[in-house]
Amino acid sequence: MPRGFGSTTATARPRAAVWLWLACVAVAIWVVARSSYLADLSAFLPSSPTPEQSVLLDQLSSGANARVMLIGIEGGEPQARIDASVGLARALRASGEFQFVHNGDASEWQEAARFLFEHRYLLSPAVNAERFTVDGLRAGIEETISLLGTPAGAMVKPVILRDPTGESVRLAEAAMPVNAPRNEGGVWVSRLAPRALLLASTRAHGSDLDGQQRAIERVRSTFAAQAQPGLTLQLSGPGVLSVSSRAQIQSEAERLAVAGGLAIGVLLWLAFGSMRVLGTALLPVASGVLAGIAAVSLGFGHVHGLTLAFGTTLIGEAVDYAIYYLIQVRKASSAEGGATAWMRENWPTVRLGLGTSLCGFAALVFSGFPGLAQLGVFSVAGLTAAALTTRYVFPALAPAGAPGEGSRRQLARLTARAVAVLRRARRAFYAVTVIALAALWLLPSPWRGELASLSPVSATALELDAALRADIGAAEAGVLVAVSASDEASALALAEAAGERLDRLVSQGVLQGYDSPARLLPSPGAQGTRRDALPDAATLRQRLAEATAHGRLKAERLGAFIDDVQAARAQRAIDRAALEGTPLANAIDGLLMPGQAGKPWRALLTLHAAPPGVDSNKVRAALADLPAARVVDIKPELDALYARYLREAMLQASVGALAVCALLAARLRSARALGRVILPIAASVAIVVAALAGAGAALGILHLVGVLLVVAIGSNYALFFEHLRSRGSANDDTLASLALANLTTVVSFGLLAASSIPPLAAIGLVVAPGALLCLVLAAAFIEPAMT
Repeated sequence: MPRGFGSTTATARPRAAVWLWLACVAVAIWVVARSSYLADLSAFLPSSPTPEQSVLLDQLSSGANARVMLIGIEGGEPQARIDASVGLARALRASGEFQFVHNGDASEWQEAARFLFEHRYLLSPAVNAERFTVDGLRAGIEETISLLGTPAGAMVKPVILRDPTGESVRLAEAAMPVNAPRNEGGVWVSRLAPRALLLASTRAHGSDLDGQQRAIERVRSTFAAQAQPGLTLQLSGPGVLSVSSRAQIQSEAERLAVAGGLAIGVLLWLAFGSMRVLGTALLPVASGVLAGIAAVSLGFGHVHGLTLAFGTTLIGEAVDYAIYYLIQVRKASSAEGGATAWMRENWPTVRLGLGTSLCGFAALVFSGFPGLAQLGVFSVAGLTAAALTTRYVFPALAPAGAPGEGSRRQLARLTARAVAVLRRARRAFYAVTVIALAALWLLPSPWRGELASLSPVSATALELDAALRADIGAAEAGVLVAVSASDEASALALAEAAGERLDRLVSQGVLQGYDSPARLLPSPGAQGTRRDALPDAATLRQRLAEATAHGRLKAERLGAFIDDVQAARAQRAIDRAALEGTPLANAIDGLLMPGQAGKPWRALLTLHAAPPGVDSNKVRAALADLPAARVVDIKPELDALYARYLREAMLQASVGALAVCALLAARLRSARALGRVILPIAASVAIVVAALAGAGAALGILHLVGVLLVVAIGSNYALFFEHLRSRGSANDDTLASLALANLTTVVSFGLLAASSIPPLAAIGLVVAPGALLCLVLAAAFIEPAMT
């Protein structure tokens, strides 16, 4: 039988490799189908954070705030928005998807209000020994009576005989946020826009994106079923943004995969003229993507959305292995057969290129940042699977390479001519390289990207989130105080101590205010002190008689007050568990995080800035004598975090680069050969980075990943040119394979550069021009042998 695609010259060994490959693919598909996918930024926070970073990590991944959903209802008439808010809140509470739904409706707080009223003497910040002296009672009663003529009078009048000192009012003031939303018609409304507001907390964990998506769909379907025409629903919050990011990443990954697959498919079809060959050529790509996702899922327990989208980049490199084989096998000069000769003559070069790629990406595997480590594991597993598929499966499927010539002969002739032209332009390329290096030396460092650059969330979505947070009165993520302790009681006590110091800053105008869990739930010690301050019945009755002697409220009418005080003297201190099932628990959980799995209890005090903003240095000075308190300045902390992230990645990339050089040196055994191979790769990287720096781009971690890809791809080109040089003869099929491989790479990464997701676009912007330059400079700098 003549040699051709599907020839029967395949041996039993390659056939066994095909069956093993099919089994591995089946297992990988099973793992991928069962994998979970995340899209938040917690994967790009360090696995061994500083105490300040630990606060951020907890908030992003497991804090109660990660469950919060902000809901706005816009359009229509005010009454329509009010009715829609009431109906939506009622339906969502009954759905079982939410821990709480607040919209300003006081009815949901009735049970909680009764609980607070019954325990007001343990919880009120005004209760102390002075409060129950004759003078203290007189002042408290007079102040409460004065409230009867104010809007608060409606709350005071029904309970004044049981609460003449107004402790329930003090509790209401303590529970009210510093920037509470406006209430209109019994529901929250924006102060700045025609919008009704709701605040909900999902039962699903913040990292459970499937649960978050179910909750979002519940809100949307409920609103659609109830809303009047003209009203629109607005949603935001960590879960909403994460679900949106996941959907965007998945959609973009699918779009890029389809677009890249079609573009590369057309190129391969033009080159090979066979759909069967085309299908075979894409097998390494599919194998690499499946292996990469499966390896990450097994190693980390989940796959980050950016790692999934990163799979599309393998299209550009994994298909190169297939191109090298299918074209080069046709002209392998050996009586043993094309596949056997290719494995002996060209596979060592491909294997060395694979080794250099793995050296670069393996350094990322050991990163302290899970997201970066995922990219490393994905790349190592994916590239290895793609190369092994080519090495062991293709000899059975295509033992004689691709049949026919297609347009490869024309491509080879064009490439040979281009090589000759590039060789004559060598000095110009040297000059460009020197200019690039000078620009990198003189220009400010372009490596100044921010952590936010890893997020695909649009500016519009962030603006809506900021607007809803401002409407609801949530503190801006600027500066917060975190205190840690071994148990709940100690954490609350430390929050109280920190609050005392922050109160001085509020009185000085440094802060507008702050939110603390200890305001709603005082520590057991504070509650015990208040309980001890309550006098017995006889003492209280005597003091009341003196305090009310000339007042409008007579002591003989306050018997219920005396009874309540005596009941309070027997009450046990309240803890977080006692609030379970009430709106109070939800309010506490946003600021008090329980300890678990070796983590301490943590209380958070969110600060409300006074113009022009929070002076974190003054806050630190105020808390200097409280070692357990840590001031977390969010923006500087994130900047420092990303700077550490980038430094670590660059260090690891440098280690990978040294490993690449060591591997090449060991294989090439010649300093000159090593220099010839490294020069075009290094020059390509320098030119691309200098061009981006000159354009004012802020480069970050994914640009660095792009650089690693340039090294991985470019090493193959340089090694093949060095291989041709060492053989002393130019091979048209090798030149055609390099040109076609480069064309597919540039097209796939060019599509990536046009992505609407900034992290993916960052990779494409580096790799597309970098890969092209690697081929061009390898042709220019490594003189090919002349026929």
